[in-house]
Amino acid sequence: MALAFDHIETKALTKAYGPTRALTGVDARFDAGCVTAIEGPNGSGKTTALNLVSGALERSGGTIRFDGRRIDGWPPHRIAKAGVARTFQLVRVLSAMSCSENVQVAMAFRSNHCFGSAAEPEALSLLQRVGLGGSAHTLAGDLNYIDQKRLELARALALQPKLLLLDEWLAGLNPTELQVGIELIRSLRADGLTVVLVEHVMAAVRALCDRCVVMRAGIKLAEGPTAKVLADSAVIDAYLGRPRA
Repeated sequence: MALAFDHIETKALTKAYGPTRALTGVDARFDAGCVTAIEGPNGSGKTTALNLVSGALERSGGTIRFDGRRIDGWPPHRIAKAGVARTFQLVRVLSAMSCSENVQVAMAFRSNHCFGSAAEPEALSLLQRVGLGGSAHTLAGDLNYIDQKRLELARALALQPKLLLLDEWLAGLNPTELQVGIELIRSLRADGLTVVLVEHVMAAVRALCDRCVVMRAGIKLAEGPTAKVLADSAVIDAYLGRPRA
């Protein structure tokens, strides 16, 4: 069971690169126990938002509150230890280490750290959960792209997070793999984990997400229950298009 918290909230969150703004004054709230999608066209600021929440980027303005505390300005390792884990749009695994070792690395850096032989049973359990039970001793660099995504998810779960950020984790899956992925995320929510995902696979968004935030050019366009947001005429015109809607 995931550790409980209330919500994560951004206020006037802004990220600028010189005169160019990737995010402008974004107010959003992500409630505990929900799966929430961040949607929008390419370049709308979705990954930037995840990078700011996880500490991979420093904000230019605004605040981020998680579990009752401001975490903006914290380094990534402190945010991770507080209960925020993530995967990346461009997969990042430790290629020269085994799958089991990749997972154990995360376990060594969480609050109730665990490493060495004591970490092996949990690492194997997490690999089995994401479909890599037979690959514990396989080098991460020898995995195909989809299995590297599975490994990255197992490593994120090894942090025992309260909040899981998934950046296009379902992208590139075939129809069978997609259904397995959807069921896996559902099982994480059933365990009490809060999930925020960036995803372009609309079938997955409709099947999984309680709420949806839609971005356009770094500005929040809409926020609310998924079905209502995806039926919004402004969202259809800016992102979905009439055929997809």
